[in-house]
Amino acid sequence: MQYSYLCFTFILLTISFKAPFTRSENFSCNSNDLRSLTSFSRSIDYGLDWNTSDSNCCTWIGVTCDNSTVSSKRVVRLELGSKRLNGIISESLAGLDQLRILNFSQNFLHGYLPARLLHLQNLEIIDSSNNDLVGPLPGGSNLSLIRYVDISRNNFNGSVDAALCESSSYIHTLNLGNNYFTGEVPANFGRCSSLQQLFLNDNQLSGNLPKSLWQLRNLRILHLQHNLVSGPLNDEIGKLSNLVELDISSNKFSGILPDVFERLKLENFFASSNNFSGHLPMSLVNSPYIVILNLNNNTLKGPINLNCSAMVHLTSVDLGSNNFHGPLPDVISSCQRLTNLNLARNNLGGEVPFAFKNLQALRSLSLSNNSLVNISSALAILQHCRNLTSLFLSFNFHGEQMPRNVNFQFRNLRALAIPYCELTGSIPTWLSGSKMLQLLDLSWNRLYGTIPFWFHEFKYLFYMDLSNNSFTGEVPESLTELQGLINMKISSEGLSLGFPLFSFVADGAKLKYKGIWGFRPTLDLSYNKLTGPLWPGEIPLSLEKLSFLSKFSIAYNQLHGDIPTGGQFLTFPPSSFEGNKGLREQQLTRFQPQQAPHDVQLADEEMTIIGLQFGLGVMTGFLFTVTLCFASGWVELFDEGERLRCGVSPYLSDSSFSSMEILRRRHTHTYHHNKQVVDNVIVSCTPKAQEDNTKCLNNGGS
Repeated sequence: MQYSYLCFTFILLTISFKAPFTRSENFSCNSNDLRSLTSFSRSIDYGLDWNTSDSNCCTWIGVTCDNSTVSSKRVVRLELGSKRLNGIISESLAGLDQLRILNFSQNFLHGYLPARLLHLQNLEIIDSSNNDLVGPLPGGSNLSLIRYVDISRNNFNGSVDAALCESSSYIHTLNLGNNYFTGEVPANFGRCSSLQQLFLNDNQLSGNLPKSLWQLRNLRILHLQHNLVSGPLNDEIGKLSNLVELDISSNKFSGILPDVFERLKLENFFASSNNFSGHLPMSLVNSPYIVILNLNNNTLKGPINLNCSAMVHLTSVDLGSNNFHGPLPDVISSCQRLTNLNLARNNLGGEVPFAFKNLQALRSLSLSNNSLVNISSALAILQHCRNLTSLFLSFNFHGEQMPRNVNFQFRNLRALAIPYCELTGSIPTWLSGSKMLQLLDLSWNRLYGTIPFWFHEFKYLFYMDLSNNSFTGEVPESLTELQGLINMKISSEGLSLGFPLFSFVADGAKLKYKGIWGFRPTLDLSYNKLTGPLWPGEIPLSLEKLSFLSKFSIAYNQLHGDIPTGGQFLTFPPSSFEGNKGLREQQLTRFQPQQAPHDVQLADEEMTIIGLQFGLGVMTGFLFTVTLCFASGWVELFDEGERLRCGVSPYLSDSSFSSMEILRRRHTHTYHHNKQVVDNVIVSCTPKAQEDNTKCLNNGGS
């Protein structure tokens, strides 16, 4: 009996305690937080998959509550990155007063960033990057615990507000890059004593850098590239003893580089496209920390005196487009880890040093636009660089003979460009061993003979320019077997190099060619002495199977026969075939370029995403007759004032970067005009500029 009583008592106690626990489970989301999130959901038009009828908001996607056992749990994390959200950020989120992490990155949110969000006392991380947010940053923020702020890649404007540095001593990362901020870099950044990473790149900031910036002793990464910042680079940068990466490219810095690099642990230094002058600082060329050095497109001078025995970690050097003089420095051969070397567009002369054969790690080499001699010796030496995949030698070896009866081996070569050298001779047989070639440019030489039948063995070749030579004979039918112009998967196996071949700014967008896959599949045989039918006998259907071909030109030869009508040939303009009196166009509707007024050289620009253009080429035949119209050098060298005089047709690409947009301009004339090379870029001069080739080249900034 007593046992039964105890059991009954236990059951009653169990029932009495069950109700509160049940209520805790049913109402685990704080009512204020629930209202805030519900109101926020109403401001999102698309992408938010919340069941707002469920009162337990802690179970909603992206919502995390704390682990307290009280009846009302609080929302501490709201993580909605990459959800394709479309709408605005509701001010109701300011009601989440226990929120510690707020992430809206990579969505399609627009409108303003609510000012009340910058007063959440417990907020530690806020990331609203990669959206379409607008307006100035709200002032008077009060985020005492904030550690990480990323509002990059939006449309914010106005002056940069560094008030966060005054309200929080914990902030270590601040990313305001890729917006439209103007004015000077604020002096109160110096109060961010814990700051380790500061990104102000890709804005419209101007003026000199404040001295307070050099007080950030914990700073490790500083990005200021693509702004309008001017003045010298202060010697006090040497105080940033923990700085490992500095990017000040594409600004208006001037003067000499400070000789303070022995105080820094700097690993990556990017200062291209500024107005730096003078010699390379001794502390820089002896730095044991430098891994990547990019000083392209300045006015630096003197010899290239890198001390490779001290620079033991150096892997990439870009000193192109400067005024360095003297012979190619053989000391570079001691840089055993060097993978990328660009010395194009300088005043270097002589022969390629024999010691360059020791650069066994070298993958990309550009020596274009110098005054080098002895191409036979250069190739004999460089063939020992077994990992070499990209070789650019344009505007050198003027008038020399193309080495032919030798057994050079460039088995890993994927890009070879030797245009504008006035080379004589024929296409060498040793080239047939470069089975990995994706890009071949031998244009604007004095080469003769026939086009080899073995070109079809280049499985990956999708860009070939043999224009403006003296090739004779028929167009070999074997070219219809180029798999790189048939199979998209083969051609899209892009080549990675260590530095972009060029980049430029157009309509506020910063565009770069960074991979060989960024160029249109091209077969250019124009301006030669080719004869006979377009192909022997009847036009083979195999020609029309080159469905991946984007640019084709046989203009100004002596060919005859009917122009093919199938496949990509409906997309090529008549200018691709002009100058061949014997060629006949069959009755068909061919896509014609829109005629522009006589005083206008270029039509509207249009953007194409790299990568997508290949798929579009297979499906719709690509865009035609594309000529980029600008004219300066190789990495961010293009002069706005000359873009309407000389068109730049990309033919090289490189790098290990992801897909980016390419600006394409439609030319009102043909795309096979008189061409000049600026560093590693083909520059096509308009007919008006053909009268004086050197004028186009010099004014174009080569």
